[in-house]
Amino acid sequence: MAVLRSIVHGLWMLVTVVPWGIIMLIASLWRGGIPLYWMAARWLGWAMHGLRAICGVQWRVTGMENLPQGETSPAILLVKHQSTLETFLMPVLMPHPLAYVFKKELLYVPFFGWAMARLDMIHIDRSQRAQAFSKVVAQGKTLLAQGIWVIMFPEGTRIPRGQKGTYKNGGTRLAIETGAPVIPIAVTSAKCWPRKAFVKRPGIVDVSIGKPIPSEGRQPDELMREVERWIESEMRRLDPEAYAGTTGSQPRD
Repeated sequence: MAVLRSIVHGLWMLVTVVPWGIIMLIASLWRGGIPLYWMAARWLGWAMHGLRAICGVQWRVTGMENLPQGETSPAILLVKHQSTLETFLMPVLMPHPLAYVFKKELLYVPFFGWAMARLDMIHIDRSQRAQAFSKVVAQGKTLLAQGIWVIMFPEGTRIPRGQKGTYKNGGTRLAIETGAPVIPIAVTSAKCWPRKAFVKRPGIVDVSIGKPIPSEGRQPDELMREVERWIESEMRRLDPEAYAGTTGSQPRD
């Protein structure tokens, strides 16, 4: 039954993303910026609500009160990455537009990538590390000043359930450069939609939003260790079954 439901959900996303992508491209000829972003977020809402209705995947969010208040209050979201689910879900949950930092190859994905190219996102060429980070800082400052929050996955790639990737300090470097606080977020998405899996299984995905961590006067590595400690500890609290029998070593100061 899970396989059949997943096929139906995949078809739902396919038949909706094509007209959505076309509409986005046409709308971008006279509309841009934040209004265009909310148009894009609407399709992600369709995908997520379809996931709930078709596949039985629910989500439970705690810590929304930890998000900065104010139309232009800056924030850099650093999110645990286990599947595609959190990529789709975060714009549905967040009260501010989000700018993802992602590899430019995604722009070539038909319809979805073409529409993303019309949004205020930060796409980088990973082969040019120094220039890529300079671009992230320059665009990040501009977007944060407009009230657009930057979202990054510090592990860089989707990590299997119960495991921990290497936390890279790009997000904390950006926070220090811009003075924005970082918001750590733990997500147990692999319980229902595992890494690189097509089949989604019914259940509840927990999203836990931590308190803002100031970046002023911090060092990138030291700040990222604090983010990592919070996220990984929270993952063990939210999904103890996945970490049973593991020591789960935490970074040291």
